[in-house]
Amino acid sequence: MRVLAVVPARGGSVGVPLKNLAAVGGTPLVARAVRACVRAELVDEVVVSTDHEGIAEVARAAGATVIDRPGELSGSTASSESAVLHALDHVPDVPDVVILVQCTSAFIDPADLDGAIAKVLDGSADVVFSGLETHEFLWDAAGAGVNHDPSYRPRRQDREPHFRETGAFYVMRTEGLREHGHRFFGSVAVQQVPSRHAIEIDTPEDLEIVRALAPFVDEPEPIDVDAVITDFDGVHTDDRAYVDQDGREMVTVSRSDGMGISLLRRSGVKLMIMSTEHNPVVAARARKLGVPVLQGLTDKRTVLRDWLAIEGIDPARVAYVGNDVNDLGPMSDVGWPVTVPDAHPKVRAAARTVLTRPGGAGAVRELCDRVLAARPVDEVAVAPAPRAELRLAPTARPVQIGDALVGTGQPVYVIGEIGINHNGDLDIARRLIDVAAEAGCQAVKFQKRTPEICVPLEQRDQIRQTPWGEMTYMEYKIRTEFGLDEYTQIAKYCQERGLHWFASPWDVPSVEFLESMNVVTHKVASASVTDLELLRALAATGKPIILSTGMSTLEEIDRAVEIIGTSKLVLMHATSTYPLPPEEANLRTIITLQERYGVPVGYSGHERGLQISLAAVTLGAVTVERHITLDRTMWGSDHAASLEPAGLEHLVRDIRIIETALGDGVKRVFPGEEAPKSRLRRVKV
Repeated sequence: MRVLAVVPARGGSVGVPLKNLAAVGGTPLVARAVRACVRAELVDEVVVSTDHEGIAEVARAAGATVIDRPGELSGSTASSESAVLHALDHVPDVPDVVILVQCTSAFIDPADLDGAIAKVLDGSADVVFSGLETHEFLWDAAGAGVNHDPSYRPRRQDREPHFRETGAFYVMRTEGLREHGHRFFGSVAVQQVPSRHAIEIDTPEDLEIVRALAPFVDEPEPIDVDAVITDFDGVHTDDRAYVDQDGREMVTVSRSDGMGISLLRRSGVKLMIMSTEHNPVVAARARKLGVPVLQGLTDKRTVLRDWLAIEGIDPARVAYVGNDVNDLGPMSDVGWPVTVPDAHPKVRAAARTVLTRPGGAGAVRELCDRVLAARPVDEVAVAPAPRAELRLAPTARPVQIGDALVGTGQPVYVIGEIGINHNGDLDIARRLIDVAAEAGCQAVKFQKRTPEICVPLEQRDQIRQTPWGEMTYMEYKIRTEFGLDEYTQIAKYCQERGLHWFASPWDVPSVEFLESMNVVTHKVASASVTDLELLRALAATGKPIILSTGMSTLEEIDRAVEIIGTSKLVLMHATSTYPLPPEEANLRTIITLQERYGVPVGYSGHERGLQISLAAVTLGAVTVERHITLDRTMWGSDHAASLEPAGLEHLVRDIRIIETALGDGVKRVFPGEEAPKSRLRRVKV
């Protein structure tokens, strides 16, 4: 069935002049609407109906077909339905489903569009609109309750929710729209969207609000540029200085910035540091990074314009990273104004993107990673393999998980799998989160089940001996399963500790539960590779998927990948033996999976010790997942094959050493070799 998205975008606007061309997060509203539709997997074509040539030009650049909107349908009294019906009369192929998408909503999630479209395609509804759940009490101007009895004030949890239209999108059966002439007919359903996506722009104040929110709501995206210019203080440093008794200053920088800059240079991106500072520490750091520097500047904007003219670089393909008001000038001249999270409020408001890491704590590395993510694969240098049997597969594009890029050239994404090792105890879960954070993991993973679905009938009444006494297996599974209250506290605690958290859902209701918690990704357990209903539910979320491949044939993995797709997929090589003997590790399967599916591949290990996981990293594993425990002798099925705190700390430490040691594969004489070379070489060429 064919799906068409129609974006009405007239040039006139009463509240905000030329509102549809107003930029939010550096992108015009009409382009944001078009891009959301283009990224939705179930939308076949996007058209913009407009009477304004400037809007038409922006729409075409964003990927839409433009339909000229006649004057009689472009006035302030013309309905949006009239524009949609006019567009339907001017497209060559009549769609089965049409979507009215409005530019006044700056934050449209393609996954929400797909969810709404799916409800119409499968016959669940004739019309689906974007709605925000609300428990608000409404009053009319005369002081009467609209949706409540003023004499009775029930608690929020005792009231049925209502849904407010956000105005973002309306998915409709084309035949029904033509028959009725308006957007609501037949069976109507709601596609619930989060509150951060539910702001509609009608006034200049609304526009200010969404511009302030954009850096925090927009998902990180690759930064496609040819040049990167950075300020120094507050970007390469934490904007503080240490002064000794002789007045000499020292600053704090991040070692990880150096590798990012090195990779960026080799990809052909031009780099420059521009600073008003006279301190020699600026030049010293620039030399260390191998980046040209201009310092002691009084007018950065003029210098930037001159430099771009000399280099022949289009300003639209330049990123400038600043943090204070003296950076506003150059930021306004480039296509990608970027800043750090603790920047001056005016700078954050002017930025197209706000990095997640502060200056001096990896901001430059994060920027480099996002620029590299936009470069063609063959422009990003990867180390050639020293032996044919250990060759690396062609590099797959990294997958964005939260604020992390997971893929070749990125830091290995280390996951501490808590799984069910919390034994139903929230305090143990918190202690394991602490263990993962202190070891340097990026994420922790749990398991989420609906016991009434997942526990086989023949096992439900089996008696188990547990730390809480004798009980049936069903009672035990319910006793150890976390619910909304526990996961709400877990989410809050992980955020405080700087960790991502997610889980392996074992059934469709668990997918819905985790979606309500807004996890950054979903994990498919090896046992679920053949659960096609579960895979379809996961694919419908639009989230990145991490898929473990233990106990699976290539044909079974093929079917799972066909359902999930490869655009946001990370595969995990795994062998589901607990604990894993070395002879069953079969680590070269990492290369097999890389070559077969062209996606990032990691390793999920169940072995004792660290050697096999570390070997997986040398073979190209981009993420490593290991079960973690406070004590391997604790009661429970997974503790024996888990890492204790010291083991996890050593694993992360050694992974980071290996990352550094692997290098870039380019043969060179290193500085440390110069002295032995001059001392030991008898014949010099």
